[in-house]
Formats: sequence, C-alpha cells, structure tokens
Amino acid sequence: MVQVFKHAIMKQLRCVINKQTIFLMAKYTETADIETATAGYAARFAGPVGQYFLDRQAAITMELLADTPASTVLDVGGGHAQMVGPLAHLGFAVTVTGSADSCGVALATRVMPEEVKYLTCDSLNLPFEDNSFGVVLSFRLLPHVKQWQALIAELCRVADKSVIVDYADKRSSNILYSTLFSLKKKLEGNTRPFTLYTRSQISDEFIKNGFSAPCFKPKFLLPMVVHRKLNSRVFSSVVEMIFRWTGLTYFFGSPVILRSDRLESDHRS
Repeated sequence: MVQVFKHAIMKQLRCVINKQTIFLMAKYTETADIETATAGYAARFAGPVGQYFLDRQAAITMELLADTPASTVLDVGGGHAQMVGPLAHLGFAVTVTGSADSCGVALATRVMPEEVKYLTCDSLNLPFEDNSFGVVLSFRLLPHVKQWQALIAELCRVADKSVIVDYADKRSSNILYSTLFSLKKKLEGNTRPFTLYTRSQISDEFIKNGFSAPCFKPKFLLPMVVHRKLNSRVFSSVVEMIFRWTGLTYFFGSPVILRSDRLESDHRS
C-alpha cells in the first residue's frame, strides 16, 4: 500500500512539473537548459569517455580559475550539474539557475543539497543585482540560444569579476557542420542543432559589455562524436594530449571554454 501511494504521489509530481515546464517555456524565450538537465542528456556523458569529457571540462575551468580565490559562483542553466561538484570541492559557494523547476529536481538528484542553491528564473533577466557574483559561468547553453548577445550581456551584468562560458567554434571540424550534422545525429541519436561562432564574434560581445578580450581554451581537436564512437578513454586521452602539445587544439579545437574579466574602468558601483 505504501509503495502504491508513493508511486501515485511521484506520478502526480511529474505531471505538475511537466505542466509547469510547458508554462515556463512559453513564458521565457530561452529555455535550452531544460533539455540539458534531463536524464537523456546526462546519458551523453555516461561511461569512461563521457567522464573524460567532463574531467577535461572541469580541468580547463579550474585552470581558468587558478588565480581566483574561492568566492560566489552563479551557474546559469546549470541543472545538468556538470560543474557544481568541482566548484564546491574548491570552496566556491554555488548558485544554479534553471528555466523550469524540473531543472532543480534534476539537480537535486545529482549533487548534495549543501553544495548548491537553486533558483528557477529567466536566463535573460536574472533576479540579481549588478556584480552579485564573483564568477558567472554557463555551460551547454550559449550554442543553443537565439538571443546569444543578450545572454552574454546578462552574464556580464551580474558578474563582479569574471565570466566563463563554452561555445562551438567555426574554426574547427565544425566547418563541415551543415554537411555532416545529419550523420552526427544518426550516430549519436539525441544530438541537437547548435550555433557556431568565431572568436572575434564572441570577443566583440564581451568587450562591448566592459569585459576583456577572452582567454580561449579549446577542449578537443577531434569531434566529440568520434570519441564517443571509438569509446576508449585511453585513446581519447593520449591523442588529445598529443594534439594539445602540437598546438593544433588551440587553433582548431572545439568546443571552446573562455574566461573574460570585467575591466576596472567598467566596474559598477
């Protein structure tokens, strides 16, 4: 009887969350993070190669934060929980936002409650004052929004010191994106369309918002779909290390993680 009651409650809760998600998707204009917080999306990073992707992402981010004392971090669209653990481990106080309560529910299943605060809100109209967080970051979001300039502007507004994001770069194997996307979708099954940017496009937006020209740190030279299909962490680790040593990854790698810092002359009071 208890199990039947529990099942009925969970079913009703899922129904309420689904209705609320539909409402918020109509209310907010950029809701790509709802998908990245799902179990289906998390499955893209399962297994040894998926963990390798997450480890490289965390390593690059920690490298970019090496000179930053533990402070407050806002993770916009971070219901996927990919960065909460590494940041909390280093003593950062992490707040995550999502476009629907379902993002918070997913987050709660992946991290300890004491590691993070969560808030459902509009990514383009964050309910925080200017300079509210030492660092603002956003992963898996920029390539999937239409109003990308507005997103960058909002991330910059609430950041006191630095903004860290990732994006898909045109100067990479992505140059064949339009030709090979259908093949990529066939191989991966649950991949989504994404927008490609040049480094100058991204840099110009940060400079426009009073931030420095970014420091760019590409993740991989080979397309991630190739690593997934080969399914060997050892191969991926070794070959990508060689590409980094040769300098090829810096010039032609993607996705790219970047850090941009607020310029002192633009520091809001």
